[in-house]
Amino acid sequence: MDHGRILRTVLGITAAYLVLLAFWLGWVVHRTPTGTVPYQIVALVGLFGSCVGIGMMLAVRPSKEDRQLWRHGLEGWATVEGVHRLELTDHHTEITELDLELTVPGSESYRGTVVFDAAPADKPRLVVGETISIRVDPANRDRIILVL
Repeated sequence: MDHGRILRTVLGITAAYLVLLAFWLGWVVHRTPTGTVPYQIVALVGLFGSCVGIGMMLAVRPSKEDRQLWRHGLEGWATVEGVHRLELTDHHTEITELDLELTVPGSESYRGTVVFDAAPADKPRLVVGETISIRVDPANRDRIILVL
């Protein structure tokens, strides 16, 4: 999960909301019929919550490059040759480094290392000798995605 991207999204939405709130307080609220202000406040709070929710949904999407690699990458497999737990994260996962022997049909096998955030559900698949599906960028063989 890209925490920086989520933080930028929430801060951007909050800044835009504050501009909207200032506009509403400075100009709109004085020109509306009496008795409708509570409904307008509910609508503004609902709009903020909806925008933050939609923004966070969009922020956790994979990057455009990763989505293209998922669609157009060469399918292959990798054999795990080494697993190194680097550190625990605050969201119950581990930053893990994998030493892999990568195989893509039509080319020679090569070795590589991948560092990623491993969830507890992924741990049984991340043992020495296990085979994992991968997608490899045809233009840059060093850029891969694990398919767990």
